[in-house]
Amino acid sequence: MSERLHHELARFDGALPLERARTIPASWYFDSAVCERERQAVFGDTWQVVGRVDQVAKSGAFLTATVASEPILVLRDAEGVLRAFYNVCRHRAAPLLTEAQGQVTKLRCRYHGWTYDLAGRLRGTPEFDGVLDFCKEEQGLVPLAVDTWGPLVGVHGGQQPGSLADHLAPLPERTAGRGLEALRFVERREYELACNWKVYVDNFLDGGYHVNTVHPGLAGVLDYANYRTEVFGQTSLQSSPLQAPAAGDDDAVGRVRTGDLALYWWVFPNFMLNLYEGVMDTNLVMPLGPDRCQVVFDFYFTRPEGAAVTAFERGSIAVAHQVQREDVQICEEVQRGLASRSFDAGRFSVRREVAGYHFHRLLAVKLRDAGA
Repeated sequence: MSERLHHELARFDGALPLERARTIPASWYFDSAVCERERQAVFGDTWQVVGRVDQVAKSGAFLTATVASEPILVLRDAEGVLRAFYNVCRHRAAPLLTEAQGQVTKLRCRYHGWTYDLAGRLRGTPEFDGVLDFCKEEQGLVPLAVDTWGPLVGVHGGQQPGSLADHLAPLPERTAGRGLEALRFVERREYELACNWKVYVDNFLDGGYHVNTVHPGLAGVLDYANYRTEVFGQTSLQSSPLQAPAAGDDDAVGRVRTGDLALYWWVFPNFMLNLYEGVMDTNLVMPLGPDRCQVVFDFYFTRPEGAAVTAFERGSIAVAHQVQREDVQICEEVQRGLASRSFDAGRFSVRREVAGYHFHRLLAVKLRDAGA
């Protein structure tokens, strides 16, 4: 770590109590050295959700993803074992697979035709006779840890990952009995934002602080006075009782946000899960650079296999899209403000923003300790 980066990371004091704490410095949201440190120490050493179990249910089924510039592939091998590899040929670093998902019997690089089996072993090296000191058995694809929980597939590029369920704890235990096993994937939507990925996470974790001012439709169905936040090891939970919209309010949100409780889970560093009765969406935010990110929404509903999309599901996705549009606007405005000479760090609402401080503390530890 450079002396300049060491000094920059030391500017945040995560030992302070919440009532005295300040946010991470504004420079962390656009500094290229911090961005690179995050790519290696945060995204390269945490469980990253990369897809769904249904995408890799059969032998030969695969999915691809990019995790902070790292190309990843996950597949089910011929024996039914789930495997993950860097999607990089060992010859000249071309990708093995270029589609988002599909079915294969082998992995063949389209650049020079090197071929690997579904266990990642190098099998074919055309026109490579005469190369000295080359051991084919040592040139298999580089693996990552892979694990599943519920509908999710995660990968981990670090040395001691533990299990995905342990990283999610206590989410698996706290969502048991809420019908997640009956949820089916329906649709994916992707958004690109002109803001740092942390701005989006901050916005999600502010304990509902911005709901009344930024999301008037959603505010009408949340019992804001009883909105609560809990923090755990690598996760946090925001929950709110649901209520019927007041007379005269737009009831579009109320028609698709039913049940008694809204649950908004966050998992360090970049995964969110929103759960209502019969409805779940997952949000994954990935950095595209210091001042850009991508947010991927997957929408799930309680439904029979193969059922047609219903008006309720279309309405629910439309509501989520509207909320996302509102979040995009405020997040991009915040990113511009963070670059102002007038701002360096902010304070936390003791009542509302405990999860945001929890995120900043976890982030700072990862950035400082990696490779120390």
